Amino acid sequence: MFKKNDRKKARVKRHLRVRNKISGTAERPRLSVYRSEKNIYAQIIDDIAGTTLVSASTLDKDFTEKVGSNKESAKVVGQLIAKKAVEKGIEEVIFDRGGYVYHGRVKELAEGAREAGLRF
Repeated sequence: MFKKNDRKKARVKRHLRVRNKISGTAERPRLSVYRSEKNIYAQIIDDIAGTTLVSASTLDKDFTEKVGSNKESAKVVGQLIAKKAVEKGIEEVIFDRGGYVYHGRVKELAEGAREAGLRF
């Protein structure tokens, strides 16, 4: 018998390995990305206080683009979260790609956030 690779378990394992090394603070919170098949989500989190400071996704009311999970939508979500973060006074974050490869939708979200004013 062969053992089938479970992609979700592998991603979670990678994410936990990264999370052991990075943590968001009040001065420099963590920008966490979650990517599902149909949507993409981003949160800015203060891990010390255990609170979500800002969040954005393709399901938000502010998201007026075509609903879906593609590169254009991811870029708009990145711009949305950066705009909300700058309004709250957050300018610098730590990027947590959530165990995903820095490519495609995750990369577009990061570039959209950088274009809108976040530094990481």
